[in-house]
Amino acid sequence: MNIRLIVAAIVLALCAACQPPPVDHKAKGAELLAPFKTNLKAALVKGMESGPVEAISACSVEARQISAELSVDGVVMGRSSHKLRNPENATPEWLAPVLRSFADGSSDLSPVALSIEDGRMGYVEPIMVQPMCLVCHGEALQPGVAAQIDERYPEDRATGFKAGDFRGVFWVEFPER
Repeated sequence: MNIRLIVAAIVLALCAACQPPPVDHKAKGAELLAPFKTNLKAALVKGMESGPVEAISACSVEARQISAELSVDGVVMGRSSHKLRNPENATPEWLAPVLRSFADGSSDLSPVALSIEDGRMGYVEPIMVQPMCLVCHGEALQPGVAAQIDERYPEDRATGFKAGDFRGVFWVEFPER
């Protein structure tokens, strides 16, 4: 056998071994979002211990802080909805088609990873209404809760939900590699 052919085969084998493994973007997105979801839920539960009005504060103030703390090294995350309460949670352009398809039922509610632009990936997970969410997002709100929401969010569209309804999405953008 030709020595050049053997050397070329060895070099090719070594190069192939040096390639980084393919990235599972869904797994990476889920991993990046996990602390955001965990910390937000903890803040909401803590707020609910002091009453629903405190939970509204936790949701509006602490959610932004948690997102900002975890949005580092090219990672940006947040939440959005087809029925916004807080205009600061407006949908990034790349997310709009996914959110629409979740909201109108034209796709299943499975997490989605997609290439967006400039070597970045997006990952989206649906938020489903849990029973504790109904205090602030349900069909009938307590007067104090309704007044607090009206004061903070005069353009609120995030009520009228039932347990199990699609509420919105958690999302994260991150570098592809």
